[in-house]
Amino acid sequence: MMRKKRVLFLCSGNSARSQMAEGLVNHFLGDRWEAHSAGTAPTGHVHPLATQAMAELGIDISHQRSKSVDEFREAEFDLVITVCDQAAQNCPLWLGPGQVKHMGFPDPATAIGSETERLKVFRQVRDGLRQEVFHYLEEMEASAMKGGFYVTATGNL
Repeated sequence: MMRKKRVLFLCSGNSARSQMAEGLVNHFLGDRWEAHSAGTAPTGHVHPLATQAMAELGIDISHQRSKSVDEFREAEFDLVITVCDQAAQNCPLWLGPGQVKHMGFPDPATAIGSETERLKVFRQVRDGLRQEVFHYLEEMEASAMKGGFYVTATGNL
């Protein structure tokens, strides 16, 4: 049996985008991927609208917590995906092993308007994460199945 590949989702606050990405991957791709998330300046909570948007898909992220990237400095990942929108804020820099990929998404936690309007933004980001992240992970898996590989700081996979 092949080991699960490990992916870390990074953003600044670790309250919404990276939390939703972690939940999506663990829920839908958990047989092949082990997902974690962290931030450079963790807010200390998972945003309630992120939890609500995920619950609409039957995914409970209420048990997840906002974590500092420092908790993972010694951990090895096959892939690290930054999910912040570079136009709006600085993305964290990953110095550990693993291939790094950037996928920019706006921070739904900064959305303004009514709760309904703000929840709509969380849903859009959730759905964008699901589409783009899953597509990228599936491309990596297809490449590996064809005998290809991708290089990490720890070697070939």
